[in-house]
Amino acid sequence: MKSALPKVMHPVCGLPIVHFGVQAALDAGCEEVIVVVGYGREHIEAYLARAFGAGPTRPSSRVRTAIQPEPRGTGDAARAGVAALEDKGGPLLVLNGDVPLVRAEDLRAILQAFEAAGGATALVVATCTVDEPAGYGRIVRHRPVDRTAGVDVADDIAEIREDRDLRSDGERSIREINAGIYAGTMAFFREGLAALVPTNAQGELYLTDVVAFANRIGRRVGAVSLDADVLLGVNDREQLASVEAEMHRRIVRNWRLAGATVREGARLDASVVLEPDTTVESGAVLRGSTRLERGARVDVGCVLTNVFVGAEAVLKPYTVGADSRIAARAQVGPFAHLRPESDLGEDAHVGNFVETKKTKLGRGAKANHLAYLGDGVVGAGANIGAGTIFCNYDGVQKHTTTIGAGAFIGSDSQLVAPVTVGDNAYVATGTTVTKDVPADALAIARVPQENKPGYATRLRARMKAALATAAKKP
Repeated sequence: MKSALPKVMHPVCGLPIVHFGVQAALDAGCEEVIVVVGYGREHIEAYLARAFGAGPTRPSSRVRTAIQPEPRGTGDAARAGVAALEDKGGPLLVLNGDVPLVRAEDLRAILQAFEAAGGATALVVATCTVDEPAGYGRIVRHRPVDRTAGVDVADDIAEIREDRDLRSDGERSIREINAGIYAGTMAFFREGLAALVPTNAQGELYLTDVVAFANRIGRRVGAVSLDADVLLGVNDREQLASVEAEMHRRIVRNWRLAGATVREGARLDASVVLEPDTTVESGAVLRGSTRLERGARVDVGCVLTNVFVGAEAVLKPYTVGADSRIAARAQVGPFAHLRPESDLGEDAHVGNFVETKKTKLGRGAKANHLAYLGDGVVGAGANIGAGTIFCNYDGVQKHTTTIGAGAFIGSDSQLVAPVTVGDNAYVATGTTVTKDVPADALAIARVPQENKPGYATRLRARMKAALATAAKKP
């Protein structure tokens, strides 16, 4: 990946690669998930603790980590994971951590195939058939055998041979490849992993060699064929982009089938939630825990991160919001900016080129044009005029501006916090408010206007003369 970030922590549709395999295993019914970590383990463990409650201080968690001290191959990593399970029994599912497109139903199919195979089968392996198998481990099947000689194992897997260890053009032409997912008994994995030796071009312990081990001890190895997209792993940024494109296609399809309208060109994280009758227009980007309630509309070019959008609310083009809440039927934008902890009440309006930060607008409150509302509380039905500024920062700390219900703040006013404007009060246009305004009062603070007849003509003449003098100087 050419990155300081561990590969499995690179995001796919807003979530780390490792998230998807863990979630799929849990959804498939796995009682416990062991994530084997090595390089960058602190990043991975911190995320697993946040997302799944995993960690050494949480023994009841269904997700734990095991440490592979040195990168000695997939077989060694599997050994570390099995060792963390101590003396537990039962079926075991093993999968790579860099295949985010795997689904719970894929894992259930593999487990069910193993359970149905009977005691003669040591292992069931997931495979895919692709047009371009280069770079992947190939599935080598047994040759046909005489059915009268015993059990017919013609379709069983004899070996998985990694791409670098292929021995002939015939093997290189095999299009059936290893999907990196295995199901077997705990006892078999303990025995097979203990028998691994590094007899390959990489000098590593290959997990795939447990297949050959099963055959050596006279046990069968079955297969479950999966769609090729399940196999897509991530080894570089190009593959990351391919995986994300497929993941996003799935996300959009699922929300469309659930009753939401998502236009081509919109982008949704995997954690976004859309209720029926919501609309996300082209060019909109919805990230994190953003949620749209029924009937909400997000127009072209909006970017929302962790934003709740209430029923029938409308976000007009190019609104940007983060860590905020927009209640039902509110209207925002165009070109509005909701910074963290903005909270817009029902039917509130925040218009073009209005910025809010840590501010709560009550029901029906409006700030329709060119305003900055930082660290404020705005009562129901209040109106904030164009050019109004909440002067919330004194250079050391932030202070709160409180606007009462029904108050009117005239255009180009500055409210120097901490300050309160009472219910139904009126602040005249161009006023700088430095002290509280009582309810129903008028606040006005302007320099008296003075008109000087004829002065404009004399002023222009004086300015032109000064310009001409300056032009004559060398």
